[in-house]
Amino acid sequence: MRRVRIVGIGCGHPDQLTVEAVDALQSCDLAIVMRKHRPDRSGADEPDPLVAARQAVVDRHAPGLRIVHLDDPERDRTAESTSTKAGYVGAVADWHEARAVAYEEALLAHEGDVALLVWGDPAFYDSTIRIVEKVSARGRAKFDWDVIPGISALQLLAARHRIVLHEVGQPILVTTERRLREAVAAGADNVVVMLTGSLDLAGLDAWQIWWGANLGTESEQLVAGTIADVADRISRARAQAKAQSGWVMDVYLLRRPPG
Repeated sequence: MRRVRIVGIGCGHPDQLTVEAVDALQSCDLAIVMRKHRPDRSGADEPDPLVAARQAVVDRHAPGLRIVHLDDPERDRTAESTSTKAGYVGAVADWHEARAVAYEEALLAHEGDVALLVWGDPAFYDSTIRIVEKVSARGRAKFDWDVIPGISALQLLAARHRIVLHEVGQPILVTTERRLREAVAAGADNVVVMLTGSLDLAGLDAWQIWWGANLGTESEQLVAGTIADVADRISRARAQAKAQSGWVMDVYLLRRPPG
């Protein structure tokens, strides 16, 4: 039976693939890559830089791998739909369903073993595993599937700043920007924040932050310090990363001040 292999490819640099991930890519006949619409001011689509990053990974490690591009379905991000928890969950579910349909049609149209290249690690705030489960449950496209872990942004953030993400014997909470305030109010002392659409650090001036954007790429940016001291530097670095690469993905560790 054919295989679908969900491959964690790290945060962008081709050197960050594990040997297992390289072997998985080389074992496949094709890769399916979603591309996002990025209209410019005239309305014409600009190239998706994350597609180019995946192409670089393939060129480096599996140059014979054929790539099939799919248009990523548009996700409802309007305030009317996502301002409540139920609305947000519903919008994400609709997006997952549309993605599942797109993957299913591609699997039916193309033969051979398939690689799905996942940014970072498939287990951290990524939808690919859930979507492949949906496609498999439909039963139209017959396949086995597995998951190959990747180096996550959490790991790379800690490595770049030469830190441990938690204090001795203490827990760490990994959450999204959307739920950061909830984590702070609940008393979390070490919080890693992912899926950042913006950077809202108001009221956290005394907290320590270790921040990074576009980790593992040529546009990588790093800032660390007390938020009151470095918030402006982070804003400038974030803008610089986006200007240089056309996109920005940032992740950061927040640590509550003593007492």
